[in-house]
Amino acid sequence: MRELVIVGAGGFARETAAAVRAINDVRPTWRLRGFLDDDPALRGTERAGLPILGAIDRLADLPDAAVVVCVGNPRDYAARQRIVHRLGLPAERYPTIVHPAAHVGAGSSLGPGTVLLAGVVLTADVTVGAHVAVMPQVVLTHDDRVADHVTLASGVRLGGGVALRTGAYLGAAALIRESVTVGEWSLVGMGSVVLRDVPSGEVWLGSPARRLRAARPGRLAPQAEPAVASQAAPAVGELTVSRVVGN
Repeated sequence: MRELVIVGAGGFARETAAAVRAINDVRPTWRLRGFLDDDPALRGTERAGLPILGAIDRLADLPDAAVVVCVGNPRDYAARQRIVHRLGLPAERYPTIVHPAAHVGAGSSLGPGTVLLAGVVLTADVTVGAHVAVMPQVVLTHDDRVADHVTLASGVRLGGGVALRTGAYLGAAALIRESVTVGEWSLVGMGSVVLRDVPSGEVWLGSPARRLRAARPGRLAPQAEPAVASQAAPAVGELTVSRVVGN
């Protein structure tokens, strides 16, 4: 079994650890070493029965371990992108984690470092980029395109042909109409119903959803400056994806 380390020790990290254990129950695949986190208060402690191995830079001592970055929340949803940039690892170090209770339909693909938790459904021909967090009970339907570093909170539903640009954050139970685009680093509030395109760098909420203010995703890595709210959402770039093979 290949060693696996989870970066972060919060809720999403522990949920990912549970998904890894579920994978191992079906087919022993991963030797889960523990968590890496920069919070000094966590040193020497455990989370979900696994040790905090040290700060993120400790990864240099584990050159053969696979890595999945499991951080980010609505107050700083750019954190995952920053850490991936900071680590500078090749794509092959990042596995795709798919809970056995998730369904990935024919013609769909997932990028490195992406996590699908229990109850997620990708119906058909869905493309998901790298380092995407897909929480329980999310449904992505035909021809959806999800770019890198997107976060989909629990219960999100996308109609067919939706495009989520880099770093977008969709709150729990948000509903997105078919063929709608959500721009780079925009945030859609929980329970919102989005009926038209959301420009880059904005917060939208409500039913129907409307603009509330400019987004504050947190500091981005140098090569990805925050989108300007007045700019049109750029086209989805080339996604680095790999065919799902069950891990």
